[in-house]
This record gives sequence, structure tokens and C-alpha cells, in this order.
Amino acid sequence: MRRKNLMDRLRRSRRDIEDRLVRFAGEEHGVMIPVTIFFLLILLTVCGIGVDIMRQEMVRAKVQTTLDRAILAAADLDQELVPEDVVRDYFDKSGILDYLTEVTVDQGSTHRIVTASAQTQMKTQFLSSIGFPSFQINAYGRAEESLGDAEISLVVDISGSMGSNQKIQRLRSAAKEFVDTVILDESRGAVSINLIPYTAQVNAGPEIMNRLNIPRKHGYSSCVLFPDSAFRTTAIDTQTAYEQAEHFELYGNTSGDDPILNPSCPQKDYEEIMSFSQDKLALKQRISQLTDRANTSIHIGMKWAVGMLDPNFQPVVNSMVGAGLIDSDFRGRPTAWTGGSLKTIILMTDGENVDTYGITPQAYGSPSQRYHWATKGLVSWVEANVDRSRRSEFYFRRSSARNSDALLESVCNAAKDAGILVWSVGFEVGNHGANVMRNCASSPNHFFRVEGVEITEAFRSIARQLNKLKLTQ
Repeated sequence: MRRKNLMDRLRRSRRDIEDRLVRFAGEEHGVMIPVTIFFLLILLTVCGIGVDIMRQEMVRAKVQTTLDRAILAAADLDQELVPEDVVRDYFDKSGILDYLTEVTVDQGSTHRIVTASAQTQMKTQFLSSIGFPSFQINAYGRAEESLGDAEISLVVDISGSMGSNQKIQRLRSAAKEFVDTVILDESRGAVSINLIPYTAQVNAGPEIMNRLNIPRKHGYSSCVLFPDSAFRTTAIDTQTAYEQAEHFELYGNTSGDDPILNPSCPQKDYEEIMSFSQDKLALKQRISQLTDRANTSIHIGMKWAVGMLDPNFQPVVNSMVGAGLIDSDFRGRPTAWTGGSLKTIILMTDGENVDTYGITPQAYGSPSQRYHWATKGLVSWVEANVDRSRRSEFYFRRSSARNSDALLESVCNAAKDAGILVWSVGFEVGNHGANVMRNCASSPNHFFRVEGVEITEAFRSIARQLNKLKLTQ
């Protein structure tokens, strides 16, 4: 009996277990828990990897930024401290001096190259569990600063109005300081200056005139008449037979044979263009001799400034180098537009363009006529000796002030389109003159409107900025 009861209980227990197993197998509650746990583990792993990678990038960025700043400061040619000490100080201040592995310095009188590298190991917090206990972080950098080549045209106004208010004296002082600042003894052969004084005309000088193959009408002076079309381009074409300008002054003697004193084309040798010079003493001596002359033709000064930076002018320069008139360092200048030289113009005036005049061909055809106008004031003599109805037979208006402004705008645009950096200085100018000069500059920030002694600061600022632009990094 007992045995039978035991067997019954066992059978019931078995059925209960089977029933429970069947119910368990069919139960759906909690089925996603294992899957959720699995994906949570994956998500935590991925997030952990992201945290480690982000930490690695933060450290790498800090090291690289510190290194970049350090080598740039150390490579600065104005930096007086030992370059390696500068780099180490940057890393020390950032608290990562131990990361710095190597600093090398290569320097000369006109260049400095600083190279540095850094390395560190960053322990991981999550990736170590899958076999990556640390990241190696590397940083490398190279900074170079050197004095590059520069071709500068310095265009200065010597018109009659420069004789007032000590303007010519202040120009001399400012221009001489400019020369001292941009031409450095340690950068010989790098920087050349074309000094271009202008009034109603520009005295190119006989050496340039002869090399441009310009037929001479006279030997009194050496100025060129550019056609209006020439102001639309940067080039002074050595194959074009430009016309020589007449030698005269508008107002002066009506009798006698004394030479005119204030010709529209300056005739003194110290008023000639000084081409591609790096002789600081000679440039400053020439600047010291500048004096006020006739009217204002800004566009002609600018045309010469641009033309002497155009590669088409190179045959003239090479010929003058061969004749010992230009330093041999500048053979091959002006360089090609893509040659890497900084080409820049500083254009200065104290006024604005005015009407310009010329002598008619019939009044300037013979040597005796040319001699006559070399000793008489053109308008003064004509008004004193010629009936009003016939005066147009003697002189004419070559360019109105408005036309000259348009020519200036054209040649300024040609310069900027070619990549020439144009600075302009309006020295005690009116609003119209200021607007014209501002439009000529490469940007409004490249225009300076100054009064009195402020011209020195304007030239000083331009010189400082040019020195920075000459640096290559």
C-alpha cells in the first residue's frame, strides 16, 4: 500500500514538472532581457572606445598645437632668444616638456629653420580590456622664416605744391626712413627699389630712354609720352617707338635766352628715375635732393612704377646691369609674374591730377623752335605775342584732369590684376584726391590719408608690413 502511494506521488510530481516545463517553454515574459543585456554590453564597449579615442585626440591636438606655436616663435628672425630654448619653454609652460623628443635649428643671416618632434604614450581606460593598453601620440613640425625677394617702386610727388607747408622736407625724411627699413644689410640682393619722382612728367633719364629706342627730338630732357592705350596694360613695350615729350614750361620768360627753370619734364640728373637700387646711401642722397617742380600727373608716375615691375622691362635692366649701371644682383629683374618675388608700389601725392598740355607739331618741328621753347614760357610767350585766334596753333590740352584720373584708374587696375600690391598715400589731399588714391590702392586698408608729420608714420607702417610680407613661412 505504501509502495503504491509512493508511486502515485512520483507520477503526480513528474506530471507537475512536465506541466511546468511546458508552461515555461510557452511563456513570453522577459524574453528580450538577454538580448538587451547583450546590446548594452556592445554599446558600453563602443562608447568606451570612443572615450579613449577622444582623449587621444585631445592630447594629440594639445601637443601639436604647442609644437606649432613653439617652432613658429623660435623661427622668427626677430627672435633674440636661443631657438631651442624657446621651443622648450613653450612645452614647459604647457606642462608637457617630457613629451619633447628633438629640436633642430638651421639658420643663416637671412633664414632660420626650426624642426621639432614630440612623442608620448597615453594609457587607455576601456581599450585595455581588448588588448590595447595605450596609444602612441606623435607630433612633428617644421617652421621656416626667410627674407624673400622684393621689387619695389617708390613713386613720389615733386609737383609745385610740395614746396608749401614743409611737405617736401617731410617727404624726404619719411622716404629715407623707408629705405633704411626695407633694405637690410643681411638681405643683399633681395630687395630692389625704383625711385620715381614725378611732376607733370617723369624724367626717365638718357640711359633708359636710349634702351627703349625712343627717337629723340631734343637733348634737353628725357621724358616719354605714353598713348592712352598704354595705361590699360602693365608693360612698357621695348619694341614700341614711344614719342619723346617736348621740353617746355607753361609760364616763364617771354624774352631772353636764359634756360627755363621749371620745365614740365624735370631735367636734373637727381630727378631721374633711379632703377633697381639697393644702395641705401645713394637712394637717400637722391631723395635729399628732391625739390618741388611743376604740375601733377599721377598717372604718368604710376605708369612708370608698374612698367618697371613688368617682366617686359627685363631687357632694359639686363642691359644696364651689363653697363655697370645696376647691381649685378638684379640681373633678370623684373622677374616673371610667377617668379615668387613680391612686387609692390608705394604711390604718393599731395594733390590730384590737373590738365596737362603739349606743344603742337608745327610749333616744335625744328631745332630753332625747340630751342625757343627751352628758353620761354609757353603760355606766357604765346599770350604776349600771338593773337587769341591763333593760339591753338602753338599748344593744346593733352589730357584733362578727368581723363588723367581715368588713365590712373586703368593702370592701377592693371597692376592689381597682375598681382602687384599697391599702397597709396594722400598727403594733405582734398576729398577728390583722397578718393582717387583710395581707389588705386589694393584695398582701403592700403590707403593712407595723412597730414603733416603723419607721412612718416604712413611710410613707416608700409615698410613694416612689407618686411612681414617678405617673410616666407
